[in-house]
Amino acid sequence: MGSVFLPHLRTGWHVDQAIVTEQERLVVIRFGRDWDKDCMLMDEVLYSIAEKVKNFAAIYICDIDEVPDFNEMYELYDPMTVMFFYRNKHMMCDFGTGNNNKMNFVVEDKQEMIDILETIFRGARKNKGLVVSPYDYSSKRI
Repeated sequence: MGSVFLPHLRTGWHVDQAIVTEQERLVVIRFGRDWDKDCMLMDEVLYSIAEKVKNFAAIYICDIDEVPDFNEMYELYDPMTVMFFYRNKHMMCDFGTGNNNKMNFVVEDKQEMIDILETIFRGARKNKGLVVSPYDYSSKRI
């Protein structure tokens, strides 16, 4: 149900504008399909923390079928992907999974997700392109 309340980016232009125009906060975009189970779980978490993180993170949803423009460029092959941007720059995070470009797994713990966003935001403000997640997900993934 969370995806209903989070702002949807309906075109490639809207995705670009969200990334380019936000100068103070981290831009968090969940790419996927609203009906996908993992997307629904992640959307619930993102919606539940959106108010708490609004001062340093802007959270958006983008349907990869409705807006296929970035599927190849960002390698959006997973059912659910969360990506991070700051001042028009792609932010990478080492989750211990081997893929630092994006989060392609669900984080069900709200405080964990807040901590991750805070860590990425703090690193971004220090001009770091890659930050290390406060949690290691190497053993949690398949």
